Amino acid sequence: MSSQVQVPGSVGIARRPRRRGDGVWPWLFIAPLLLGIGVFYLWPIAQTVYYSFTTFGVFGGSTFSGLDNYRQLVTDPSLYRSLLNTLLYTLIVLLNIPIALYLASLMNMPGLRFASVYRVIYFLPFVAMPTAVAFVWRIIYNGDFGVLNYLLGLVGINGPYWISTPGAAIVAVAVVGLWSNLGFSIIVLGAGLKTIPQELYEAAQLDGASRWRQFRSVTVPLLTPTIAFLVIITVITSLQLFDLLYAILGSTNPTLSKSMSLVYFFYRSGFVTNDKGYAAAIAVVILFIIGATTAVQFRLQRRWVHGG
Repeated sequence: MSSQVQVPGSVGIARRPRRRGDGVWPWLFIAPLLLGIGVFYLWPIAQTVYYSFTTFGVFGGSTFSGLDNYRQLVTDPSLYRSLLNTLLYTLIVLLNIPIALYLASLMNMPGLRFASVYRVIYFLPFVAMPTAVAFVWRIIYNGDFGVLNYLLGLVGINGPYWISTPGAAIVAVAVVGLWSNLGFSIIVLGAGLKTIPQELYEAAQLDGASRWRQFRSVTVPLLTPTIAFLVIITVITSLQLFDLLYAILGSTNPTLSKSMSLVYFFYRSGFVTNDKGYAAAIAVVILFIIGATTAVQFRLQRRWVHGG
């Protein structure tokens, strides 16, 4: 093929050579990843959305029922109770971030001995099995022989039955969640602290800034990307609360119906009452809440994240 276009009465115009594509090789390399995402993530999501518009029979099989599951869901008090419990749990667990920031700053102080040992001790609960953690905290929360009520009794306070009292149960579980996430936040924030140039602190000292002013004007602003990451991860994992709640409270706890989370509400509908169409509708609502919450956080972080 000629590389020039001949126009009558004019000189030839050079044509840009066609760029050769990369062929099928890039697609072959990413095909296993795309196949895994499609089979294990996208297809189950599509199936769940479809099942949310169906009603399952007692002996299997499903029939299309339109928006009936969603109409029933918006009038179900269990949805709002589980949503409030999940939000309360999330807010309490988020408190681990300022606590971890304070502890990570202490561990990052020059000359502190055994700082690595302290980090390992704080990180151990994060890698421990949730069932083992729950078993230990069930002993601590025991209303008759627990360590917590014993310590409260020393100062004249009569502690409640923490894991069987409505209102106190979800708070007790949230405290365990806060404690479990503390180590991960300390490690992430500690890594962020090491990226802050020491010259900034030296310049602040020359200007007469106190340690608190250095922390407020240097440390916190430069750590806002790390803090934003922790907030997003903590909110997503907290909205999926199930195993810790189930392990601490147990399946026969009388307060479980008043202390359940959104995911436990889904579990109860799908696997206890065997209403899989209704459970699918709950799962779609949970997916929407997590997606909307994450999108709002990404939107808002532009206002308070340094360099965001």
